[in-house]
Amino acid sequence: MAGGWARDGAVQDQIDDSVADAVSAARASMPSGTGEPFCTLCGGDIPEGRRRALPGVRTCVTCQSGRDRPLAATFNRRGSKDSQLR
Repeated sequence: MAGGWARDGAVQDQIDDSVADAVSAARASMPSGTGEPFCTLCGGDIPEGRRRALPGVRTCVTCQSGRDRPLAATFNRRGSKDSQLR
């Protein structure tokens, strides 16, 4: 349902464009080219299989796992309005 002067389906078009932009940004941030034989963080060997599977890889599995680890979750201690109304 579109409102005002917008045509039907305009909201879905915006969602599709947002998803396409996010995918493009993610692909642009992926490493490419020749990979490094040694990890740039710890200096350890990067196996040939990893370099073939991930072109442009610059870190070993151990260092990359540490970088990918999610940050500690934070809690909203004030709660939301919905939870206060129950």
